[in-house]
Amino acid sequence: MVLYIIFLLFVVVGLFWLILTNPAHKSAAFLTAAGPLILIAIGVLLIIFRRGVIGMPLMVFGLSWWRRSHSTRPASHSEGQKSTVRSANIEMELDHDTGEIDGTVLTGRMKGARLSSLNEEEALSLYREICSDADSATLLVSFLDRYHPDWRERVDPDSFREQDGASGFEGMTRQDAYQILGVEPGASQQEIHEAWRRLIKGVHPDSGGSAFLATKINAARDVLQD
Repeated sequence: MVLYIIFLLFVVVGLFWLILTNPAHKSAAFLTAAGPLILIAIGVLLIIFRRGVIGMPLMVFGLSWWRRSHSTRPASHSEGQKSTVRSANIEMELDHDTGEIDGTVLTGRMKGARLSSLNEEEALSLYREICSDADSATLLVSFLDRYHPDWRERVDPDSFREQDGASGFEGMTRQDAYQILGVEPGASQQEIHEAWRRLIKGVHPDSGGSAFLATKINAARDVLQD
């Protein structure tokens, strides 16, 4: 009996110490994750020490708590998801987890090169090469604006045309929309909305993102919504 009381006191003191020495949100997360397991462990020990009258209800309550917390926990999106926007000359990717954008050159003398592997001069040379294609140029402008913000100062104004964020991709298919949002065909409306919400935060012009990519992400959501 004495050992039982000492053990309970040790557990209670330990929990209070963790709660008092950690921020409130961390303490709450710890209790939510570890609370059920602690109750189950205490219940098992009490049963071993022949205190099943107390231990059994604790173990049952702990199991119920654990099942309830796992059944109500919101499903997190899969890590490593990427969205893809493709033009005639560039395939652009947007990482869902980091918000970073990168792309692959599809044509010309730099075919196969990753945009992130190009220095600023090479990226500007690519722009001059593909600027006649509005969609490709706008995708590259999105990349340049984010990673080389002063690039316009090094481009001949006569060769630079500000692209309309709503241009191109008018005939977006459902398959295109799935690739842009990075969801699987047949995804639910909730999955589509969650993917759209994550992506639009990273590319919205108010956050320093790309108006063109924001337009395409919005268009993909509209195509897939019932």
